[in-house]
Amino acid sequence: MAYLSAEKVSYLGFKSVGFNVLISDKASFYGADKISIGNNVRIDDFCILSATGGEFVIGNYIHIAAYSSIIGAERVDILDFCNISSRVSIYSSSDDYSGMSMTNPMVPAMYKNVHTAGVVIGRHVIVGCGSVVLPGVKIDDGSAIGALSLVDSNCEAHGIYGGIPARYIKNRNLEIFELEKKFLSVTRSEI
Repeated sequence: MAYLSAEKVSYLGFKSVGFNVLISDKASFYGADKISIGNNVRIDDFCILSATGGEFVIGNYIHIAAYSSIIGAERVDILDFCNISSRVSIYSSSDDYSGMSMTNPMVPAMYKNVHTAGVVIGRHVIVGCGSVVLPGVKIDDGSAIGALSLVDSNCEAHGIYGGIPARYIKNRNLEIFELEKKFLSVTRSEI
């Protein structure tokens, strides 16, 4: 995987970009002026980030794995220490599937009924491979989403969720928050 140089990243026109940002030269960005990227972020091959309306805010220590997409017309927040596994799709807008309106971006808005709602992926969330997160969902801090899940409703903090649709399975260990404190204290002392 080849990463863009800091100079090439600056040419993409992001709203803001932190330090130690590794972006694959095979990733694609639309509406980059609405995308903010924090520090220590890696975005892998064939990822697509398309901010057609609201802002996308990507926090610190984030990994977005290969073939993932974040697409939509509303705000998407991915908070610190998240891992978005490969082939994950996060949507902040969705067409109306009822047949009462037309679909797709090439049809004028007056013929469509697009549902839009912001998405929040909390701190230390991991979203498993192949999962889909729908508009309006909040996955609270410390939650884990199992592979191939469909997240169509909010997930409470520190839960492990999975399935179609995703449902609560059990609590996740809270040690990650203690590890964060240790990690950040070591990191700050090295600066």
